[in-house]
Amino acid sequence: MNSKELFEKAKELFPGGVNSPIRAAVKPYPFYVKKAEGAILTTVDGDELIDYVLAYGPLILGHQHPRVKEAVEEQLELGWLYGTPYEAEIKLAEKIISHFPSIDMVRFVNSGTEATVTAIRLARGYTKRKKIIKFDGCYHGSNDSLLVKAGSAVSHYGVPGSAGIPEELSRLTLVVPFNDVETTEKVAKENQDDLAAIIVEPVMGNAGVILPKDNFLKELRRIADDVGALLIFDEVITGYRLGLGGAQARYNVIPDITTLGKIIGGGFPVGAVGGKKEIMEYLAPSGPVFNAGTFNAHPVTMIAGLATISELERDYVYETANSAAHAVVKAIEQELVSKFGGVVNHIASMFQWFPKVEKVENYSDAQKADRALIERLHTELLKRGVFIAPSMFEAWFTSAAHASDIVERTIDVISEVAKVLQA
Repeated sequence: MNSKELFEKAKELFPGGVNSPIRAAVKPYPFYVKKAEGAILTTVDGDELIDYVLAYGPLILGHQHPRVKEAVEEQLELGWLYGTPYEAEIKLAEKIISHFPSIDMVRFVNSGTEATVTAIRLARGYTKRKKIIKFDGCYHGSNDSLLVKAGSAVSHYGVPGSAGIPEELSRLTLVVPFNDVETTEKVAKENQDDLAAIIVEPVMGNAGVILPKDNFLKELRRIADDVGALLIFDEVITGYRLGLGGAQARYNVIPDITTLGKIIGGGFPVGAVGGKKEIMEYLAPSGPVFNAGTFNAHPVTMIAGLATISELERDYVYETANSAAHAVVKAIEQELVSKFGGVVNHIASMFQWFPKVEKVENYSDAQKADRALIERLHTELLKRGVFIAPSMFEAWFTSAAHASDIVERTIDVISEVAKVLQA
């Protein structure tokens, strides 16, 4: 069956024909993948696509990296689920703790959403307070407490949060603009007696890519300390994407709790909560905050994550991925920004073009950019064998598999598409 036929069948089985909303944004219908290797996706229709989505961030080594594949195959020979502790979880935790100075202890879960759910519950249990501050456009997974003015697919489809979340719960989530220290401090002080935590994507990756200004993250650290709240960095995207220590190492700010996901599972489902020992020990069984899961610290995920992070400790991964991103960003600026205006926000191996605006420093700025032009760009690139996210509220990602020949092909396609869009 081809992609069109498969999607027609899928619409009978899944709401909207997909199992995650953003997948339906590929028009006129989603393509179905047959296999993937390196930086290339091969569809059931026989098309080869250069992949700049990389499963929305986890595959920093590219598809089917041989070291990860070998490690997983060896694990499968030993079994793949035990429901007991396993040595690989200790080794992966030791790796993470060695790279993130804010983390003394870790709890592995199964997704970024589970990680942020657990982090919020932990913050509330530790502080004995109820309210949290989040930032407009930051997406922290499909978490009832945090699915308020979120980015990612929520923004793409214009969903105002989500139906099914009680208004009473939403009132405990205080939303302020990203990069706005003054408003954050005002809201924090007004609610300081019941403010459990401030949670933030240190670099927003779910409203395009939006960087923190100046000392914004350091100011959040100060504000949290001033009001006795915890500071949570949601590094599900940025953890290991911006370097071995994530955004907190790059910006030299130490949060109380960190959530991780994506890259630490090497392409398998994963999430993690990490933080100071005195906070983490509030989690059961050592403390009163409950978290459990049959698949927590899944052996295959632990092995894949360990292999991935071990590979990241070799310089070539970041050098290749970051160099590829730099070259593609330069091409976008020369071929697209020069013709249509706008700005490319870029850090390490993640970036996004916001057409027809002078700057994007928060979600409100991002919403003013030409979303329709990005969707046309996606369509025209896809026709020519380059796959980017079908939404302006996502990011382009590069990997260790985006070698110079892949980048050169991409630049040629961008140049061709720029002419088409201008016509």
